[in-house]
Amino acid sequence: MSTTIVFFVILTFFLMLMGISYLTSRNVNSETFFTGNRASPWYLVAFAMIGTTISGVTFISVPGEVGNSNWTYLQFLLGNFVGYWVVALVLIPLYYKLQAVSIYSYLDQRFGVRSYKTGSFFFIVSQTIGASFRLYLAAEVLQIAFFNAIGIPFWATVMFTILMIWIYTFRAGIKTVVWTDSLQTLFILGSVGLTIVIISSQLNLSLGEMVKSIDQHPYSTIFDWDWRSKTNFFKQFLAGLGIVIVMNGLDQNMMQKSLTCKSGKDAQKNLFWFSFAFIIANILFLSLGVMLYLFVQQKGIAVPARTDELFPTLALQYFGTMTGILFLLGIISAAYSSADSALTALTTAFCIDFLKMDTTNPANKARRIRVHIAFSMLMFLVIILFWAINNDSVVTAVFRVAGYTYGPLLGLFAFGILTRRKIRDRYVPLVCLLSPVLTYVINVNSEAWLGGYKFGFELLLLNGLITFTGLLLLTQKQEA
Repeated sequence: MSTTIVFFVILTFFLMLMGISYLTSRNVNSETFFTGNRASPWYLVAFAMIGTTISGVTFISVPGEVGNSNWTYLQFLLGNFVGYWVVALVLIPLYYKLQAVSIYSYLDQRFGVRSYKTGSFFFIVSQTIGASFRLYLAAEVLQIAFFNAIGIPFWATVMFTILMIWIYTFRAGIKTVVWTDSLQTLFILGSVGLTIVIISSQLNLSLGEMVKSIDQHPYSTIFDWDWRSKTNFFKQFLAGLGIVIVMNGLDQNMMQKSLTCKSGKDAQKNLFWFSFAFIIANILFLSLGVMLYLFVQQKGIAVPARTDELFPTLALQYFGTMTGILFLLGIISAAYSSADSALTALTTAFCIDFLKMDTTNPANKARRIRVHIAFSMLMFLVIILFWAINNDSVVTAVFRVAGYTYGPLLGLFAFGILTRRKIRDRYVPLVCLLSPVLTYVINVNSEAWLGGYKFGFELLLLNGLITFTGLLLLTQKQEA
């Protein structure tokens, strides 16, 4: 694509976001940033959440990974589906009963202030690293697609991308994010769907032939029953269940959208419908993956050594200008729909959990804006650090380490909901710090210690179980 086309695509995208920001920022008050005044339509939230769950990593990786693990990812998604229903039936009523702005306030009410701060701290660490990693990938795409050609350095590209997020979120926060993420979801799904149509056209396949080709392709195999495999059905399903409970139900970033609904029933309705839409959206990505491999097989094109490069390479070099534009819109939308809500959630968690900010007091607006700026700068610094490391495997490893920090959240909430025990609150930070370390040690040695067993996504469940066990040891004897 020419730099002129890329420039107009990017400019149009950001102008649309700024337009939404302007419209949603009118007649706001001090609570709007944090709760959207609890006035968001449930169906809009459900649609917006699709974009938030589909990060730039998903957009690029899922289609390419089809060549390595077929459709076994769908096993994980089935666990996700059940997980969303658990969140809707168990956690949503809890949060609405507490009228929570930050969901970690539950830990304060249940255990005490140290558990509360620990839970919020682990979220902030996880989300800062995770959101920065996803935005780093998006900035790389923008750099290659446009900014290299006009001589702009990478650090300036990163600053530009974060500045744009800050500009359209700092006034109305989560209220704006619900609407911008809905637009970005439209771009993501449109990009994938139209790319599938374009590939089918180039392969001279009708709709029926395309569906049949995907269905009969060896890469469309779903189930894996080998207990030692990382893609074993039960491992994938249980991991999908646990990850949704933690990275949706126990994650301020995801739950903040649901908490903008008018009532608990609306929030539940949002998650019920979203769970179906989420599966359909990911089936689109898996179908795209099969179509990409069909294309390279029929055209005699070499598959890149890194399967993450398959979709970008074909979209930008083989499918024509329109597909290149769709890919660019899709990857930017996927990255921004994750990053904008993450920045808003980080600001919310810190303001509520650590600064104890009164969301109804207009005098706190200046402080909230300073926190918003601080987290924007922190994300910038983390991304620049990733860039300075200049080693994809190291950067990916850092991202994976951030996943370990969600285990203590699972253990804390599970212990609080499933038991009535009181604990020695002052020791909770120590338990939550040791749990990821023990989990890592077990993971590294699992094949030797467990007869060849390899952990996959279910490592999160082990992490949560270790935290849960540690909390049992902290039970106050007189309360047991």
